[in-house]
Amino acid sequence: MYRILVADAIKPEGLSPLLEATHIELIQKTVDEAEKQLDQIDAILVRSATKVTEELMERMPQLKIIARAGVGVDNIDIPAATKRGIVVVNAPDGNTISTCEHTFAMMSSLVRHIPQAFTSLKAGEWRRSSFTGIELRGKTLGIVGFGRIGGELAKRAKAFGMEVVVFDPFLTTDRAKKMAVTVLPLAELLPKADIITVHTPLTNETRGLINKENLKTCKKGVYFLNCARGGIIDEDDLYEAIIEGQVAGAALDVFVEEPPHGHKLLELDQVIATPHLGASTKEAQLNVAVQVAQEVLTYLNGNPVSNSINLPAISKEVFDKVQPFYQLVQHIGMIASQLIKEGIQEISVTYAGESLDFDTSILTKSLLSGFFKTRIDLPVNEVNALLVAKERGITIGEKIAADTLGYANLISLKVKSEKRELTISGTYIENYGSRIVSLNGFKIDFEPEGNMLYIQHTDKPGVIGNVGKVLGDQGVNIATMQVGRKQAGGDAIMVLTFDKSLDPETKKMVEKIAGITLVENMSLF
Repeated sequence: MYRILVADAIKPEGLSPLLEATHIELIQKTVDEAEKQLDQIDAILVRSATKVTEELMERMPQLKIIARAGVGVDNIDIPAATKRGIVVVNAPDGNTISTCEHTFAMMSSLVRHIPQAFTSLKAGEWRRSSFTGIELRGKTLGIVGFGRIGGELAKRAKAFGMEVVVFDPFLTTDRAKKMAVTVLPLAELLPKADIITVHTPLTNETRGLINKENLKTCKKGVYFLNCARGGIIDEDDLYEAIIEGQVAGAALDVFVEEPPHGHKLLELDQVIATPHLGASTKEAQLNVAVQVAQEVLTYLNGNPVSNSINLPAISKEVFDKVQPFYQLVQHIGMIASQLIKEGIQEISVTYAGESLDFDTSILTKSLLSGFFKTRIDLPVNEVNALLVAKERGITIGEKIAADTLGYANLISLKVKSEKRELTISGTYIENYGSRIVSLNGFKIDFEPEGNMLYIQHTDKPGVIGNVGKVLGDQGVNIATMQVGRKQAGGDAIMVLTFDKSLDPETKKMVEKIAGITLVENMSLF
């Protein structure tokens, strides 16, 4: 049973994936109200109100995933979460259309002075000549940051007969060509555009991206919009540019500090503003909530997520390819860790097979998280697995091979310590599942699951029978047993699975059986 804290207001429809899950307990309280339960929380869902700080994470030792029902994650301490191995997810496209439409509505309202005209009309005035605007047709729209929202905005701008120029250092030539937009450096976009809208995340690089210096290079009478994040446009510099007449007006949905009580920009007639409404549609609120609720459920069910902030984003296509191998590699890592209980110098993973034709780094991180799970006293997953390995001086290797040894796909692990080396290989068979097919050089075939017992022994009559007798006498039910050997009469291994873990006393009895050289309990829970 997983406990999930829904710390901000989210309607039941948005939580439907979690409400329908039988192994999930939802706690809909604020952080303060849930104070006595914080140490039992596995996941937390927030909007923008709750601040997920490092201090809060320290009070939530079981926290595995933080979900933000929205695009921005300014209210979450990402480095602190990453350090603790806590996954952070958001809903990057749940409010794309909502924000795009709001931006376009703001742009139309700005250039036609609609809010000002309405205010004047409500005051009993009829000043038609005072509110003469400009047409969008034929104007150049500059989009700074060409992600999902920027792309949707470009489509609508073109439908209005606008020329679109774009600044985005991460935009590929193919996508720009497909969207029929002109890509320019920021220094060339600013003097060319009649209207400029920003749609970048707020980072150290984008904070104050539009400032006093480059505002001087813009067309006199340019319009600015910010429906992304407060701070991308320097508010003080924008104010001065409007006062000086360099900027004709601005439409703002976001501010550095919200709410912006007594903000000097709001005193200007050339400025229109809304209280951070970009994502405030019924459809968007539902979409982002459902999206992150599903992500949380996916992660707690042991599967990779597609919209993590502190993990590489993966497409739906890659996600579908990764999923079959995700748990297999974790189990390979867990088995290896329990069979080589000493300091490790090197971990190397080899991937072979056409079905592994994607960036396998996420699988390597998943394998490492399984390997370190029982070794250190902090949560380890794909977020911090490489960092954990680096801190412990372990060399990590990853390579692609052509030989699958007859399997459709093969994932092989080699672990080296100062004293010895361990190898283990596994495969995924469609409609059959994960199988371990090689262990320490022995060919074997077993499904990695639950409670297991690994036994090294001499291949001679009676050993397997004696193991069965000891376990039977102790009332231990064997679920499965698989054996492997290199040659008749030589070294051999057996792997048994049980419904529950083998107790220490019974393990000692097995160790005393003639011909047995090593017995190790293994658990994949």
